[in-house]
Amino acid sequence: MSANTYDAIVIGSGISGGWAAKELTEKGLKTIMLERGRNIEHIKDYVNANKDPWEFPHRGGRTQEMIKDYPVLKRDYPLNETNLDYWASDKDSPYTEVKRFDWFRGYHVGGRSLMWGRQSYRWADIDFEANLKDGIGVDWPIRYNDLAPWYSYVEKFAGISGNKDHLAILPDGDFMPPMDMNIVEKDVSKRLMEHYKNQRAMVIGRTANITQPLQARTNCQYRNKCWLGCPFGAYFSTQSSTLPAAMATKNLTVRPWSIVTKILYDKDTKKAKGVEVLDAETNQTYEYFAKIVFVNASALNSAWILMNSATDIWQDGLGSSSGELGHNVMDHHLGVGASGTVEGYEDKYYFGRRANGIYIPRYRNLNGEKRDYIRGFGYQGSAGRENWARDIAEMNIGGAFKDALTEPGTWGMGIGGFGETLPYHENKITLDKTKKDKWGLNVLSFDVEVKDNERKMRIDMENDAKEMLEAAGVKNVHTYTSEGVLGRGIHEMGTARMGRDPKTSVLNEWNQVWDAKNVFVTDGAAMASTACQNPSLTYMAMTARAANYAVEQLKKNNI
Repeated sequence: MSANTYDAIVIGSGISGGWAAKELTEKGLKTIMLERGRNIEHIKDYVNANKDPWEFPHRGGRTQEMIKDYPVLKRDYPLNETNLDYWASDKDSPYTEVKRFDWFRGYHVGGRSLMWGRQSYRWADIDFEANLKDGIGVDWPIRYNDLAPWYSYVEKFAGISGNKDHLAILPDGDFMPPMDMNIVEKDVSKRLMEHYKNQRAMVIGRTANITQPLQARTNCQYRNKCWLGCPFGAYFSTQSSTLPAAMATKNLTVRPWSIVTKILYDKDTKKAKGVEVLDAETNQTYEYFAKIVFVNASALNSAWILMNSATDIWQDGLGSSSGELGHNVMDHHLGVGASGTVEGYEDKYYFGRRANGIYIPRYRNLNGEKRDYIRGFGYQGSAGRENWARDIAEMNIGGAFKDALTEPGTWGMGIGGFGETLPYHENKITLDKTKKDKWGLNVLSFDVEVKDNERKMRIDMENDAKEMLEAAGVKNVHTYTSEGVLGRGIHEMGTARMGRDPKTSVLNEWNQVWDAKNVFVTDGAAMASTACQNPSLTYMAMTARAANYAVEQLKKNNI
């Protein structure tokens, strides 16, 4: 085996890339994992993980220089000084917005597995059947039963804490013991169940924060500093979980600073033979060869790689023969909800800073109900007491002010909606041949927006939030909403969707590119719809399933 030849290549090192590397190496394949950004070593490189707010020059906030340098990142919470180097540079990696799309990326080993929200939910059969039932997009080529054993497989290894709630819309999994709801959340949950006669539920979030030791990982310490990197390994990330497992096999090579610019396609065998890599530090070009290629660069960059590949055969790239590559861009739409104050619990408090919240699963358009839109939404949120950072209108200086801030503040409760976005063919990304990034590579152009179905859904998301909180006894409830820009959910999906027909989809039921059977795409690009649950657990399960299939087919000389 030459220095640049492997059994398998994995492009990307985030949630799905880490899983691909683990599964392929544990099955005996010599694998190279290519990451376009820098290396981040577990524990050693979490330089801010143990800092207190006052140890940051601007107390964790943002400066005017940061706002100028990060025109996209400034649109939401990611722009702050606590983990700025975890987010891709807007200057180095620009993109074009025909319509606004908030693209928040992490270019380093581990990708966004270091910064994700960790909410981990199975999809239900209704989610996989929805496209067929509604005549939208294409039918998923798999159903819940195809993924159920793989959900269990990844839950056990990743460590998902949660409660078995016995809800048809939210299948139970193989959970670690759940985190606790606090006293207000428990009471609000009970009142909601009573008010809506068990037709709506509020449960503790199912999160990839372990509540018991697992592998070499220590259980969650309730610090709620997950986005700084966890030195305890208490939440699932590539660094804490899949990468150590893959490295233990001695079959993995990790190459950071490696931008995969194209997949090398052999038109005689109709298979990929490897990839071309641009070294991000030296600008030198290299080629790596392998029997199978897993594309896990995240939905939008995975599509970008395919678009740049085999253009001498297909003008729009490898996997474009259906006309669907780069189309059907989806995300969850959010930025709508309600909050208020809760009275009568002034003598109650809670332990630590729980890195989790509550979840209200979808309840709309179920059991025969029909709204003026299709699909549905869920809510995430929490209850808590105001802390020392609160404003006290009557006091703003002096000893009395200081004394007041040492006491817990008012209880509050808030919930925010996550809504399903439909797969619209016209929501697309394309290559902008007129604009280049730091490395001279063409950037993506975004033409993506929410449409009428989502706008109608958002009305319910706002009104229902207020109605539910008030029904549960929350006072002074006020709602909030925004224009529903996509990208903010950081759940990009759909650019290389799975399907049953090569004429209408990019991938088959095993996540193989129809046009190159030894190329697998198992990140968000593969999704044919979004449901309203967080998608990362589904990426994990799909990746493990596809890797198992790939190795089986490799052994049979079928790919």
